[in-house]
Amino acid sequence: MGIEIDRTTFTSSDYRRFFDALLGNLAVLEDLLATPGFGKGAGSIGAELEMYIVDRDGSPLHLNQEIREAARDPQLTLELNRYNLEYNLTPCALGNSPFVAIEEEIISKLAYVGKIAETVNGRIVPIGILPTLRQSDLGTHCVTDRKRYHALVKQLLRRSAKFRIDIDGEDPLQLDMADITLEGANTSFQVHYRVQPQHFADTFNAIQLMTPLAMAVAANSPTLFGHRLWHETRVPLFKQSIDTRQVDRYSWNEPARVNFGQGWVRQGALELFTEVVRIYPPLLPVCAPRLPPERDQAPDQTPSLDELRLHQSTVWLWNRPVYDNVDGGHLRIEMRALPAGPTAVDMAANAAFLIGLAEGVRADINHILPALPFGIAEYNFYRAAKHGLNARLVWPNHRKSGYEEQPVCAIVARLLPTALEGLISIGISPAEGARYLGVIERRLERRQTGATWQLAKLTSLQATMPMEAALHVMLEEFIRHSQGNLPVSEWPL
Repeated sequence: MGIEIDRTTFTSSDYRRFFDALLGNLAVLEDLLATPGFGKGAGSIGAELEMYIVDRDGSPLHLNQEIREAARDPQLTLELNRYNLEYNLTPCALGNSPFVAIEEEIISKLAYVGKIAETVNGRIVPIGILPTLRQSDLGTHCVTDRKRYHALVKQLLRRSAKFRIDIDGEDPLQLDMADITLEGANTSFQVHYRVQPQHFADTFNAIQLMTPLAMAVAANSPTLFGHRLWHETRVPLFKQSIDTRQVDRYSWNEPARVNFGQGWVRQGALELFTEVVRIYPPLLPVCAPRLPPERDQAPDQTPSLDELRLHQSTVWLWNRPVYDNVDGGHLRIEMRALPAGPTAVDMAANAAFLIGLAEGVRADINHILPALPFGIAEYNFYRAAKHGLNARLVWPNHRKSGYEEQPVCAIVARLLPTALEGLISIGISPAEGARYLGVIERRLERRQTGATWQLAKLTSLQATMPMEAALHVMLEEFIRHSQGNLPVSEWPL
């Protein structure tokens, strides 16, 4: 999804050729999905972990290219801002203890890149939004020097010369930004789940349904520039830093490029890919080189669909379909709503909880969805992001008609056995499932997530010091606990 490009300016003919290529890609994908046996294979889980680089004082350190070059690790990639990196973790088959593997690989990779960062007086932090980030850390000077990022900045600024940030909360934040580097303030733990094509629609809908619950118990981004905002401030910040507009509800509006989706999936993956092509104008219209017919791909080589994959990477759905030509071609669901951090065990638990919930209800999803219109699911998503464990969500009651708001903690507690059943149904051992769901259960008991811990810690520190100092002190304690892989539910205040 992070395909590099070779230029930053485009002509009208570039857009025409690219759109024609997208339509061709969709036709090829439709044929692939109709091919018996396509996408078959063992289910697997992978992830991308975005990280901050900070200096000894806890401020952003603009050295991602230097650290990546020194690390010489092909799994380590560059992000939009020069103080962010991303690790592409190794996919693991469902039968090979994938959540244990994710936890162990995060620990080892963070330790390795952390040692590299130490050579330039830097440290690595997995956190949704760096609490010590300042407005002076944003701007064109912090953009990573890749053509893809320069082109993306230019294209988005063509659509809107200024982005309005307006986030409510305990201490609301309003400001205007003339660039998109605030997008890079958000770091996520993006989970990839390989699914069979025939199960794609039901699995995708189940993940959409359950994402608000997972986000509420995973929240880890409560502040920005010293303002106490949403428990998962990444959600409104990412949306507004990419795509701010004044919406007139009585006229038509182009759908935002950052959104929860257009509705429940009715048939399968193809409709989601088609929506992205037909709804969103291309931002990076770069066609892949075409070989002469006599040198084109062999008949048994799976099409790469480069244009479709590039275009998909410029539409930031919170849950996104992914096509990959690896292993004969397959489909994945990318879950983008979970934040980075606080620890490896917490991130593995978040992934296990969301996938377990989705698989636990997948068989009944078409009986559940009529009781929950898509607009209400989207409402739940934003309520969970804003209030975290304090959220009240609209949730169906199978014993009666109508709706009622319920505390998210009560819903999660009630569904933990369903999540365990879902994990076991896809080949996760009962012991592995119970271990990671126990991490979630403990958060409910303690009413403590990364977000609630940060907010409570700041309140305590501000009794004896100003906000800026409190943010730095809090970050130091966050880093210490994170490196110890102590579940956030057990962090002392």
